[in-house]
Amino acid sequence: MRILGIDPGSAVTGYGIVDREAGALVHVAHGTVRPLAKTTLPVRLDHLYRTIGDIIAAHAPDCASIEDVFVAASARSALVLGQARGAILASVAAAGLPVSEYSPTRIKSGVAGSGRASKQQVKVMVKRLLALDRLPVADAADALAAAITHANSGRLEALGAGRSRSRGRGAASRAQFVARRPR
Repeated sequence: MRILGIDPGSAVTGYGIVDREAGALVHVAHGTVRPLAKTTLPVRLDHLYRTIGDIIAAHAPDCASIEDVFVAASARSALVLGQARGAILASVAAAGLPVSEYSPTRIKSGVAGSGRASKQQVKVMVKRLLALDRLPVADAADALAAAITHANSGRLEALGAGRSRSRGRGAASRAQFVARRPR
């Protein structure tokens, strides 16, 4: 089972992909999507939609796990984050993937054992759980944590574990998703 985890954001969106093979978690890829900040919101949303679609096409996940909206500092921030989440969810739905949503507290608890874990604790636990060489950046670590939480939630069978897909492993490098600019 291949799981795409997403930490949505309008400025930086993290993604992480893990495989669950015979009960073990295996890191596949992770990175960030950064639309140009000085572009209009519709252009940034289009960039998120297309880039998430490209990541899905390159890695062929079986399902997606996304961090649910948290309480934002302002109504404007919450609205922009909600729009970014909407573009991401639309891209995932267009690919036909089942989606599970988890609160930030549930994700932190799922990897660090506490819903009040710090960003650093989440990064350290993700590194340890996936045997990574170094700590991932915060947004990618949160996305990997969302994928790990889903992998350990017991909901995989209900979300299409029997589906078969061809997997283009290695078809695209993580760097191309970080560096890509809006079209």
